[in-house]
Amino acid sequence: MILKDAEFGEVLVRKNTFSRGIKFSISTSGRLQMSVPSYTTGFLAKRFLNQNRAMIREKLPLKDPSMQRARDAKKKLLAKKAKDYLPYRLDYYATKYGYDYSKLRLSHAGTRWGSCSSNRTISLNIGLMQVPEPLRDYVILHELAHLNHMDHSPAFWAEVAGHDPRYKSHRTKLKHFSPGV
Repeated sequence: MILKDAEFGEVLVRKNTFSRGIKFSISTSGRLQMSVPSYTTGFLAKRFLNQNRAMIREKLPLKDPSMQRARDAKKKLLAKKAKDYLPYRLDYYATKYGYDYSKLRLSHAGTRWGSCSSNRTISLNIGLMQVPEPLRDYVILHELAHLNHMDHSPAFWAEVAGHDPRYKSHRTKLKHFSPGV
């Protein structure tokens, strides 16, 4: 549930079956977030929010609601670009090097550029659309190599090097960017 608040902007309300009280935190999107018991109504959540405004202002590093909206717009734009570009690029390299993955999942994780699961699902971060193309390709090739090696063993790195001889440079340059949107 999302509450609209004049001071805090959109407040994410997450219902938790195991929660016995209400907790406030900052979500990964920078919004105020409330964790509430599953039986909490919207009315009760708003009332608790209003009763705790001073404490929230004092204890939590809140961001300007207009910054949240700008970030949301940027994330939406990156998601569209990623949806249009990343599947084709992944398919290109998978076909070129003979990899077979089961599906692609686009994410907006705050700390990872990509991942590969044991069920052969490759996840790529929409934040890749903010980095130069050679670095995007490195991440794609890195995740494809995980289809054969689910670790970072010497064999894994040899496979990555076989597809991207400049992978060490690309890996270093990628550290200058953040996957978070």
